[in-house]
Amino acid sequence: MTDSSSNVLELVANYYKDYGCRARELHEQGRKVIGYLCAFTPVEIITAAGFIPFRIKGDVNEPITRADTQMETIICPLVRSAFDITLKGRYGFLDGLVIPHACDSISRTYDIWKYSLDVPYAHLVNLPHSIDDSSLEFYKNELNTFRRSIGNYAGKEITDKDLAQAVGLHNRVRTSIKELYELRKSDPPLLTGSEMTKILVAVMGIPPEESAELLPGVIEDIINRKNTPVKQPHRIMVVGAEVDDTAFIDVIEDSGASVVVDDLCPGTREYFPMVEITADPVDGIAERYLRGIKCGRTYREVKGTYDESLDDRFGHIMRAVEEYSVDGVILYIYMYCDPYGFEVPAMKDYIESKGTPVLYIEDQYSQSTISRLRTRVQAFLEMIG
Repeated sequence: MTDSSSNVLELVANYYKDYGCRARELHEQGRKVIGYLCAFTPVEIITAAGFIPFRIKGDVNEPITRADTQMETIICPLVRSAFDITLKGRYGFLDGLVIPHACDSISRTYDIWKYSLDVPYAHLVNLPHSIDDSSLEFYKNELNTFRRSIGNYAGKEITDKDLAQAVGLHNRVRTSIKELYELRKSDPPLLTGSEMTKILVAVMGIPPEESAELLPGVIEDIINRKNTPVKQPHRIMVVGAEVDDTAFIDVIEDSGASVVVDDLCPGTREYFPMVEITADPVDGIAERYLRGIKCGRTYREVKGTYDESLDDRFGHIMRAVEEYSVDGVILYIYMYCDPYGFEVPAMKDYIESKGTPVLYIEDQYSQSTISRLRTRVQAFLEMIG
């Protein structure tokens, strides 16, 4: 972070740099930590069970070695990296594992994760790819199955009150994240894209109750600090799957642009949709995860004309372009990411048809590609003037 005078911002920086340090500390104190992959994991149910939800992430600076002995190399490099460093013991504090039926690289490797980690608890949450009413009912049943399963592991019944409290807690975190994004609408934005990434990653690795307490202090310190980011000539939006390291964001911002908004996980895709408060909390949770999160892995039926269908699928991106005064969009997709790979042609054409320049990059989840990426980003920024 840029303001070393703030204890709150220093704490965030530490949580980012030593990812997992707080979860490890709490595990040593007797708390149970449940690791999970992907924003489609219903973390409210993990929290309601009394456990700490911990997002398993990879490391762009760590070469993938052990994972390649158990996973095909055509699997998403982010998933392979996460599996690799988990095998190497970095997340040895995990008491359980929850994997949602997201993309094939995640859901089809569940058995490998379960066998290799040999944790006391493991569960696959079967999330439909369609969003029709029958899929929603199926998903509610799956959530209740997960609720009973993790409740049995916790030795308690997860009540509606437990779920409602967990929903309220996670919604508080999402509200604070939204407030941070509001601070990026100004020119210059009050925090950089790199700083935002550090905050988002820090939140993934600590208990939600601590995130809910930490984030208001982060917001206050950012608003009141003296050293604000420098105004840059370009405002950029990054769209892709998961970006959990500042390496690529730093490339953009070091090249003379501000990353002011995104459609990423962690990011707006993960934190902007809220859980609606419903009589049966599972109803609100199911609605959010199945229909609220707009991701390439979810099939959305064509509505009306082709152009109207594109508006339904990608309209939220153009709304962000307008709200954050974006000059250009970078589609940042990992190799072998089929859901987003298939989305790219239509998404790129749609955004460009609205008058916004687009740079498409297919990359590995690795620090080794940074020099090549910098050249392409700088060329794109020169092109948009």
